[in-house]
Amino acid sequence: MSSMTEPTGVGPAAVVATLGLGSNIGDKAARIDRAIALLTADGLVRLVARSRDWRTPPWGVTDQDWFVNACISVATSLPPRGLLVRCLGVETAMGRVRSQHWGPRIIDIDILTYQNMAVSEPDLVIPHPRIAERAFVLGPLCDIAPDLMIDGQRVADRFRAIDQTGVMPMDRPCTAQPGP
Repeated sequence: MSSMTEPTGVGPAAVVATLGLGSNIGDKAARIDRAIALLTADGLVRLVARSRDWRTPPWGVTDQDWFVNACISVATSLPPRGLLVRCLGVETAMGRVRSQHWGPRIIDIDILTYQNMAVSEPDLVIPHPRIAERAFVLGPLCDIAPDLMIDGQRVADRFRAIDQTGVMPMDRPCTAQPGP
């Protein structure tokens, strides 16, 4: 895990974006690692920071296996739509089939934030519209960007205020509250 830094090495117009990743099929942690490797393989997206892996209960459709979730910060000169295409391409390359909304998945990659930009299109909303209600996103995001502001509130404060039942880092039990 590392802290966020200024983007370098991906072009003159590089911005920092945050992505949420999740898997609940097979070797979940390995699938997240593979997705990150594919996202960053050609240098158009550069890994800046990575959260710990978090074990989380299913959300939406609850009759399925538990998830591993993580968040990453990346530097990229891809525009938001280009980053979305990259994320969807990695999901497809890894065998994701969208058969059930909020159902089991090999890999899921969501754009959470893209610098300070707001985007509202039918298939792309940034910041992600449900960050504030998802502990499985806020916990990992707190690892890499606790001071990131979402709708006027720090990620760490949002995480402290939300129900965290079943959401914990996999490397240790979650016994301390994040952030100052």
